Amino acid sequence: MSSRYGLRVPIALMALSVIPVFAGTARLIQLSGGPQIIPADARFTSSPVAVVMHVVCSIVYALFGAMQFAPGFRRRHPGWHRRAGRVLAIAGLGVAVSALWLTLFYPRQANSGELLYFLRLAFASGMVTCLVLGVTAIRRRDITTHRAWMIRAYALGLGAGTQAFTEGFGGALFGTSTLALDASRGIAWIINLAVAEWAIRRPRRRSRRPATARVLVGGQS
Repeated sequence: MSSRYGLRVPIALMALSVIPVFAGTARLIQLSGGPQIIPADARFTSSPVAVVMHVVCSIVYALFGAMQFAPGFRRRHPGWHRRAGRVLAIAGLGVAVSALWLTLFYPRQANSGELLYFLRLAFASGMVTCLVLGVTAIRRRDITTHRAWMIRAYALGLGAGTQAFTEGFGGALFGTSTLALDASRGIAWIINLAVAEWAIRRPRRRSRRPATARVLVGGQS
């Protein structure tokens, strides 16, 4: 199945999402009155709407969005790709708008400073821009441009997954000062965007079907 549909990339993207998906799910369980699996955060107790919106949209966007990167599955199920794309565009906007909401109107996260504050505003706004440009491109049937902007949007949306690694390595290498933690979290978005640009610009693989097979197919049409 993995080789047939090209699922290696989607599986890797889902694996990158495991830590933030688990943390978000644990937060939802906690806010609904369930057991405290992760440390409580008083910022969300009195006004949980934005964080619930952020977690739900992030889980949908991360897990279902990964399947949009399975070329074989996409070719065999174009209707699913289009319908899922509409849902994911809304979910992605929910992720970005709720991130802006949490940044602007909630108390700041512990051990975070001005740098992370402005990076969150910049990258959340950038995600909104990418999604709008991606949707605009597909409405005019510009698939190449649509693909590029949606890859960038997904890369920004998956920042929390990469932060789980950059924050750990950054803390070990540069310490746990507020500035160092801000920088180690911010570098995750830059890494994701760099990988996205590589994926957008790398040459597409051409079909490897033998010439005889192509002749036979042409003769049957």
